[in-house]
Amino acid sequence: MYLRDGKAPFDGMHEECGVFGVYSTETRDVAHTAYYGLYALQHRGQESCGIAVAYANKISYYKGMGLVPEVFANGNLETLSEGDIAIGHVRYSTTGASSLLNAQPIVFTGKCGKMALAHNGNLTNTKQLREELIRGDAVFQTSIDSEVMALLINKYSDGDIVKGVIEACRRFKGSFSLVVMTSDKLIAVRDPYGIRPLVLGKCLDDVFIASETCAIDAVGGNVVRDVQPSEVLVIDSEGIHSHFLEKAEKTASCIFEYVYFARPDSVIDGCSVYTARKEAGRILAKHYPIDADIVSGVPDSAVVAARGYSEISGIPYVEALAKNRYVGRTFIQPDQHMREDSVSVKMNALRANIRGKRLIIIDDSIVRGTTSRKIVKMLRDAGAKEVHMMICSPIVRHPCHLGIDMQSYSQLIGANRSVEEICAYIGADSLTYMTVEQLKETCRAAKLQFCTGCFDAGYPYPMDDYETDKHKFE
Repeated sequence: MYLRDGKAPFDGMHEECGVFGVYSTETRDVAHTAYYGLYALQHRGQESCGIAVAYANKISYYKGMGLVPEVFANGNLETLSEGDIAIGHVRYSTTGASSLLNAQPIVFTGKCGKMALAHNGNLTNTKQLREELIRGDAVFQTSIDSEVMALLINKYSDGDIVKGVIEACRRFKGSFSLVVMTSDKLIAVRDPYGIRPLVLGKCLDDVFIASETCAIDAVGGNVVRDVQPSEVLVIDSEGIHSHFLEKAEKTASCIFEYVYFARPDSVIDGCSVYTARKEAGRILAKHYPIDADIVSGVPDSAVVAARGYSEISGIPYVEALAKNRYVGRTFIQPDQHMREDSVSVKMNALRANIRGKRLIIIDDSIVRGTTSRKIVKMLRDAGAKEVHMMICSPIVRHPCHLGIDMQSYSQLIGANRSVEEICAYIGADSLTYMTVEQLKETCRAAKLQFCTGCFDAGYPYPMDDYETDKHKFE
């Protein structure tokens, strides 16, 4: 799913989605709690958002295109009924078009009454499951895999929502961090590989589920723990209960959460995102010293790494790029031409800081190369004497089908080019990447193993049956 922060079309990754859930025994204003939780997860999806609230046997919901404060402005949040359970979702499309019809949560009436579902991730067997359901007379309203998940859960429920969730999740292949709500239950599921993050929090008797710990912090909660891979967490009037799907042979958490996706103040599976990014810069400095005058990072995700590089190398950290804080992430514009022009609107070189200087510029990744080329040119035009680019991840050589919108080799500059060729394309004096092992070292505090498929094709799932461009040199 993605175009990364500050990158033009075909030059990065779109952020994935974010989910939030709250179960309250005291307050009835759960819609506002979900609102603040989603606000904290806004970086994970800026195309659309929605909140669904359950009370008694009813579910009210509101969804819209745009950012959380835009969608829920003008009294729209107040239209949601008081309730004791709520789930919310922020989205960037990974499957399905960018439209209100595909916004989440999915709300429907099924065998267990009113239900709602929100999903972060991407199923790789959606086509097969959809065809199976259609043969059973299912009717689809959207083009997203989340509706497939909802209908399959309903198929297996037979009046028992927990049974339906467990049986359906056994059929899913791919990545899924899931929140499901009925009139009296909040259910959270993390796929057996733990590909996408999911965390449990509490505040007094209120229970929270969120994609990242920063959302638990935002609503005044305390982080209890990460939802475990393969865990089905059921929250209702009887408390919190765990069930488990069949566990995978090994875990495979998406390592790009630490490189770019997650907020730096989040902690995922026991590892601080901030610490991991800073360690990336320190490792680059230890293994790849460069004689330069200043070091800087591409805002925002690489700034911490640049400071880490400065600490080890002794090269002063100086801001080279100023960011316009009032411009959203470039990937929120579905039109490619609009995204293409956004780099110069979003960032500008600080001429006084870099004129005549030999500059190390650190970024989190190069996926398609277009923006890296524009940034290097921007720095040279501002007077930089030398521009040495260092990347806090390995070369992205392979597509991802587990929640990142880079699904063909033709989109990836690293699929068929050497480091020297990429360096020549972006116009830098030198280009340095981390190795996979070095990247894993930055996240050594994490309790899970990692998926590094986009670097080395080591996917947790076989991708042969997934509909995608397989041609490396088209």
